[in-house]
Amino acid sequence: MSAGHLIARNGSDPADEGPADPERAHPSHSGDVASCAAAVLLLARLRPAYWPWSWSRLAFSRWFPEQAPGLKFIKTLGSGRGGGFGLAPSASYQGLFCLFNDIEQAEQFEAHAELLDRYRQRSDECLTITLQTANARGSWDGVSLQSGPLIPSHAPIAALTRASIRPSAAAAFWRYAPAAQAGLATAEGCELAIGLGEAPLLRQATFSLWQNAAAMDAYARTGAHEEAIRAAWRHTFFSESMFVRFAPLAMRGTWNGRWYG
Repeated sequence: MSAGHLIARNGSDPADEGPADPERAHPSHSGDVASCAAAVLLLARLRPAYWPWSWSRLAFSRWFPEQAPGLKFIKTLGSGRGGGFGLAPSASYQGLFCLFNDIEQAEQFEAHAELLDRYRQRSDECLTITLQTANARGSWDGVSLQSGPLIPSHAPIAALTRASIRPSAAAAFWRYAPAAQAGLATAEGCELAIGLGEAPLLRQATFSLWQNAAAMDAYARTGAHEEAIRAAWRHTFFSESMFVRFAPLAMRGTWNGRWYG
């Protein structure tokens, strides 16, 4: 199987710079910087007949972690209704986020992993995105990523933001979240956006794909989004958070009626 359509390989010219209970196949020690250089994200809209299968993966996959060369970290993620960011969970939308030592291992997993094929066979739409880490801050379940090569300013860029929300701050966080995320999917330069999460209310993530870093940064500076970020830090909403910029290397499949690869 093809690894998909090549989008962009990172450059290294500074002039081109643009504005962590884990399901780890090979666990890293809490607080360590992982050697991960690449990731594979799968997005799926599953057919109703396979909803029980997908729900069982959300509930039990952490007890049966996937094994693959170089796989350091794997998460099965739910989504909001319609793939959105609201509190109501979706029965059909699901994600899979996998971290690898290097790009070649990520590409081999995307091309040959039986788990990904099972998702493809059970979904009305399924998209895989192979990603190279460019810049990372924070951690996910104690795992941090090392920053990699810079992304050229004109090149596509992807962002993953995730947070563990303090239970005492959940109500305040969700007062800010709807306004901050309302315009994301339709923001100028945004090619794709989806809300993901490990657990309702308290462990949330957002993935977005942009035409370039300027478009992503312009959205980040919009009023509601910027105010939500300031409030999160001012009121310490999160017990842990991570923000990663990726270079999208390849995309394969369909999403929102669009074919990639």
